[in-house]
Amino acid sequence: MIRGTVVSTVAPSTEQSTGVVDVLLWVALPYVTIAVFVLGHYWRYRYDKFGWTTRSSQLYESRLLRIGSPLFHFGILLVLLGHVGGLVIPDRWTEAIGVSEHAYHVTAVALGTVAGFCTLAGLAILIYRRRTVGPVFSATTRNDKLMYAVLTLVIVLGLAATVAANIVGGGYNYRETVSPWFRSVFSLRPDPHLMADVPILFQLHALSALLLFCVWPFTRLVHMLTAPVGYLTRPYIVYRSRDERLGTRAPHRGWEHRPG
Repeated sequence: MIRGTVVSTVAPSTEQSTGVVDVLLWVALPYVTIAVFVLGHYWRYRYDKFGWTTRSSQLYESRLLRIGSPLFHFGILLVLLGHVGGLVIPDRWTEAIGVSEHAYHVTAVALGTVAGFCTLAGLAILIYRRRTVGPVFSATTRNDKLMYAVLTLVIVLGLAATVAANIVGGGYNYRETVSPWFRSVFSLRPDPHLMADVPILFQLHALSALLLFCVWPFTRLVHMLTAPVGYLTRPYIVYRSRDERLGTRAPHRGWEHRPG
């Protein structure tokens, strides 16, 4: 009996062809970021409760703050909602409720671009204020400077990716690659090959976002995860005077002699 040799014509799996760099960037780094984000907030709350604050500088300057702060917060809120919708919600869910992929894409690009420019404009005003107003600049820490730099990088790369792919280019559907990868990380089944062929600007935007979440617990951004709920149940503070004669006689004027 002649034994033949069987030659396999099956191409290697995508998982096997995934490079070491892809595994480091799109598997190891996200989990390191999650660990730093969670443990960093625990450490900050455990050992730096009094530093868990926005470090408000409104007392030093309010004119530019009234313009830049609402513009930034309004824009970043829309950006956050857009990312939650695009990354967390699968495209089949939106199609199930009657929203076509084209309609979703056009709406997301239009609102995302407007929100991104609002966020960037507000951030530019806040950075200008922090750099040009003396008392505000004196109250700026190194962590604040790092936070502003990384946050600006994330926003600029996100806008650049949106403009390059959907306005200048022919369009790119990140819900077929980036979104499944994002969900695979949190389902503990990371799939790095989904990010292998993603346009470079989208990759840089994702990596800069991971960097932002790494520095997040050590900056003023921690205030986004808290709310003054305790004020609703905290009892009133009662102030009492030690002067027993208070209210028994008319107060003296400042220039009148007060008997001993």
